[in-house]
Amino acid sequence: MRTANYTEYRKNLKHYLDGVINDNEPLIVHRAGTESVVVISLEDYNAMKETEYIMKSPAMMDAIRKGEQDIKNGNCITQNEGESIDNFLNRVLCTE
Repeated sequence: MRTANYTEYRKNLKHYLDGVINDNEPLIVHRAGTESVVVISLEDYNAMKETEYIMKSPAMMDAIRKGEQDIKNGNCITQNEGESIDNFLNRVLCTE
């Protein structure tokens, strides 16, 4: 994780913000005599909020755990190597 002090961050604001967005890497900004802050991209923030929302739902977490268990037990259908997604979906969803 990158870090910068407040003065350097302020002097090079565009550079640091571009780095956060382009590299998908949070930035810690240290402020003398007070707490530091973390700068993240809006995309990363939205992903964190979505994860938080999902994790707060007992039903969603149960479904995720069941899916994990199904995968461990081999109760899943996999896409064959080289198979297009269209062919995979046709194979899985079409009952002839």
